[in-house]
Amino acid sequence: MLIRPAPLLAGLLATAGALHFLRPEPFDAIVPTALPGRPRDWTRASGVAEVALAAAVALPATRRTGGLLAAGLFAAVFPANVKMAYDWRHRPAPLRAAAYARLPLQVPLVIWAVKVSRSAASGSH
Repeated sequence: MLIRPAPLLAGLLATAGALHFLRPEPFDAIVPTALPGRPRDWTRASGVAEVALAAAVALPATRRTGGLLAAGLFAAVFPANVKMAYDWRHRPAPLRAAAYARLPLQVPLVIWAVKVSRSAASGSH
């Protein structure tokens, strides 16, 4: 069985979005302090966005737009990953490495989402 990039991306987004509600504390902790309002509000909003984007990517009719918006979301959350890397700079090496690894990971996520969008535009999945 071939794993299709769009369903896999939709699953990633849906899982991440659900985690924002099931275990919000780690997400609250990485909300940049420069953002107005409470971190929990940002955690919930980003969780809703991820679940909505999961649905958009999963449905062929909205996949092109969903993929582009997912790419934008992956780029938009980069400051949270920077904050996490900074905040975790004194943690044990494995945790610090995980936090640092999240930074370059955003690039392939953006590329993946753009490819899913383009594949929808060309009619392939």
